Amino acid sequence: MDLNYSAEDLAFRDQVRSYLEANLPSDLQHKVLNHKRMSKEDYVRWHKILAKQGWVGTGWPTQYGGTGWTPAQRHIFEEECARIGTPAILPFGVNMVAPVIMAFGNQAQKDYYLPRILNCDDWWCQGYSEPGSGSDLASLKTRAERDGDHYIVNGQKTWTTLAQHADMIFCLVRTDPNARKQEGISFLLIDMKTPGITVRPIIMLDEDHEVNEVFFDNVKVPVQNLIGEENKGWTYAKYLLGHERTNIAAVGRAKRELQFLKRVAAKHQKNGQPLIQDPVYAGKVATLEIEIMALEITVLRVISQDSGRPGPEASLLKIKGTEIQQRLTELMVEAVGPYAQPFDPAFLEGETEHSIMSDDDAAALAPYYFNFRKTSIYGGSNEIQKNIITQMILGL
Repeated sequence: MDLNYSAEDLAFRDQVRSYLEANLPSDLQHKVLNHKRMSKEDYVRWHKILAKQGWVGTGWPTQYGGTGWTPAQRHIFEEECARIGTPAILPFGVNMVAPVIMAFGNQAQKDYYLPRILNCDDWWCQGYSEPGSGSDLASLKTRAERDGDHYIVNGQKTWTTLAQHADMIFCLVRTDPNARKQEGISFLLIDMKTPGITVRPIIMLDEDHEVNEVFFDNVKVPVQNLIGEENKGWTYAKYLLGHERTNIAAVGRAKRELQFLKRVAAKHQKNGQPLIQDPVYAGKVATLEIEIMALEITVLRVISQDSGRPGPEASLLKIKGTEIQQRLTELMVEAVGPYAQPFDPAFLEGETEHSIMSDDDAAALAPYYFNFRKTSIYGGSNEIQKNIITQMILGL
């Protein structure tokens, strides 16, 4: 396999770089590069800028409005976005439910939902995890009972990211309580404005409102919102999770954060010299840099064999990608030491230009560290991913 970019790929990189430099709003870039909190309006604004350029559905077929880019071009685009500091295109619509609709939805669902996802007319959230049904997702208990041309949904979802903003939720529900647990699940699209839906915030250690509990109390969902066949939702859920796990690797962001880490470690001192020159700490950073390089090569190997349907190798990317992300935040906190301890919500929310602390770089690092404890859990915990690799790749 040739890991070098072609001349066409390098020209494409220059095109992407020029566009991003000309069109990324400076206030959004500042928030991303300084680990400040993003609002709904921030995410939507950047999404619509890219949508106008036609650069949202990077992995979509052109027939649905996608770019038609090669896997290498998609990787270059994601790396350039991370390098310059663009907000993320939230994955729930574009990279998670959209591939399911394309693969298993009917024509009416494709015609209605896919353009709205591309243009960010709908904000989506994911209704998978439940209390007691996280890693063992097939044990979910939210029920959907058929009543004429509707389903009546009752139950609860939890850890629902950004559901407080959502217009729609894609939801796994149990439609046959008597079937084997993987075989009695269906995949529903539910309007979050439907009567009977309650969203309750879960405030995390970083004091941010990112995740929620979502309750369904006799919620009426049209049967036309069923994706594919009733009781086949587990198949669709696994297909979706493959796309989610591949995206979690986030090599471009890891490379950008590595540069941030080096800068922070160069500012803070140990024994009268910059920490980055301390042999022990420098060794930790070097080891991490090697791991990021290895992950990037692995990602390139995977995408070079891209079939449009992620396989069990997505679990490898998810495990290593999240381990690297967590290690980056650990070394950042280690670099700034006690400067990471104070907490400055006004600075994180962009209400003040500078932190109450002496180092603006350090001000966001404790919340950043705490937030990234989740990455080895969401998308299927890393322990579950190791089971998948054992069974699907090693055949044990």
